[in-house]
Amino acid sequence: MKARHKTYLKLNIMSLVFIVVSFMSVTLAWFAYSGLADVTTEVGVKAWYIELYKDDEPVTNDISISINDIYPGMTPVYEKVKIKNMGDSIAQISYNITSARLLDIDNYVIDETITSPFVEDELSHDYPFHINIHLNKGYALDAGDEAEFEVAISWPLDSDTDELDSYWGVEAYNFQESENDKLLIDPNYQVRPSIQVVINLEAEQYMEEETTSDTRYDLGDTILYDVVNNTSCIEVSSTCLSTKIIDVDNKLGDDTVSLLPDVTSTYLESTYSNYNQTLTNYTSTWTVTNRALQISDLMSVISTDINNSVLVRNTLSDSIIGSLSYSGRMTTELTKAINYSGYYRFNNEIFSYLVKDTCYWTSSEYDINNAFAFYKIDVNYSKLYPNDKTATCSIIPVIIALKSHI
Repeated sequence: MKARHKTYLKLNIMSLVFIVVSFMSVTLAWFAYSGLADVTTEVGVKAWYIELYKDDEPVTNDISISINDIYPGMTPVYEKVKIKNMGDSIAQISYNITSARLLDIDNYVIDETITSPFVEDELSHDYPFHINIHLNKGYALDAGDEAEFEVAISWPLDSDTDELDSYWGVEAYNFQESENDKLLIDPNYQVRPSIQVVINLEAEQYMEEETTSDTRYDLGDTILYDVVNNTSCIEVSSTCLSTKIIDVDNKLGDDTVSLLPDVTSTYLESTYSNYNQTLTNYTSTWTVTNRALQISDLMSVISTDINNSVLVRNTLSDSIIGSLSYSGRMTTELTKAINYSGYYRFNNEIFSYLVKDTCYWTSSEYDINNAFAFYKIDVNYSKLYPNDKTATCSIIPVIIALKSHI
């Protein structure tokens, strides 16, 4: 392997600052509601308010997450803020990046052409360091229900981007020196952090619109579904299957929900070449719509963990997968893994419904000789990996259930 020369520089003031601003206009909000159109009916009033917690301690609406050092091989930084609804009305939660400044090199300001999803994708993938953001659900129910807002910052020691590592290290050092020089000239000068991302986190009244998160269908929730009668059921049997929701953010406007049957049950096995026929044979008596499991299904699920789900490549450092929701990112991410003969590792505890001692096929090819499969590595981790197409693995379908039948 070629010799690698890197610049390891510590940013001594405030290397990375996240400012969460304008979380909501007030902490206590009152909303009028009425389920009846009768003008003689008294209009009810519901109250709700949001509390933010970090490490079980209340925090203000303006949250500053900072680290002193950012450099190749740094210990990843992970922060979680709990958003707790203490009122008696559902809160709808969302976030948007409003601006991002990386030294004085790149400066993103959100407008009609530069969108928040675009900037989030750039920060997650297109720099030698990775800044990942995740909101686990788009709402917080009443009576103390919580949502979680997470930020993770990492810079792999060896990501095979030596030139970028060195370039950004040198530029970061020069930026800090310039800021310190300005402070020496003017003691009142406010030294800027090397990297600053401004995020607008909002909580507002839950509105039943097509793009609103459906509170009934969270990722990983259990649904019992009868695949022959094509309806929900109450007791597991040969046709009433225990399933897990694999939609990352099911919306009110979605007519269906994607369900993965319990992986610990027994399924038909075959080589990859017989995948389609085996799937057809297994589901031949089903009346519910179903399809093959794809690698994108599993990648969408495990990438929601911005702290543990990683791409593993031989001779290179593990790299956080990050957000895959932006257009085209799923394809480029999988291509990167294939080009490096890599695989993806995820946490068993977080995604227990994907953990099995024997292998399962997906319908997605890896290369001419291999296809993507998933398998338990050990007590802590499982993997999505290239498996020889001549190997024998179980085949599990994805159920596409109509919400009206649940």
